[in-house]
Amino acid sequence: MGRLLAIDYGTKRCGIAVTDPLQIIASGLTTVTNAELIPFLVAYFKEETVDLVVLGEPTRHDGTPSDVEVNIQEFIAEFSSNFPEMLVERQDERFTSKMAFQTMIDGGMKKKQRRDKAMIDKISATIILQDFLQKHTS
Repeated sequence: MGRLLAIDYGTKRCGIAVTDPLQIIASGLTTVTNAELIPFLVAYFKEETVDLVVLGEPTRHDGTPSDVEVNIQEFIAEFSSNFPEMLVERQDERFTSKMAFQTMIDGGMKKKQRRDKAMIDKISATIILQDFLQKHTS
């Protein structure tokens, strides 16, 4: 059984989270710039067995796709050409950034640490992956 990998795709950088090999626990892995994402995934997929990539699906409050969805569709096309065998599923990511920020507050992070947008992206990817796991195990 391989890991699941989640990507919180943003306009500048992407938060990445993974599960353990038994697909039970989601953990934040890293944050990479959009330009580094495909090379990072190439290297990661060589080192680890990944069964599925979960890609956040950002929507507005009314359910329509957010502006970054255009960029995500371009990324999906590039991803599919680089990794044609890899499965990709989408997961609603509404409010994950707010939940990530609240998680940082609840975790006792200082104000300066909470300004780290890369940390918010990594936590958001973890929340996306946890939501996906809950949806598919219940």
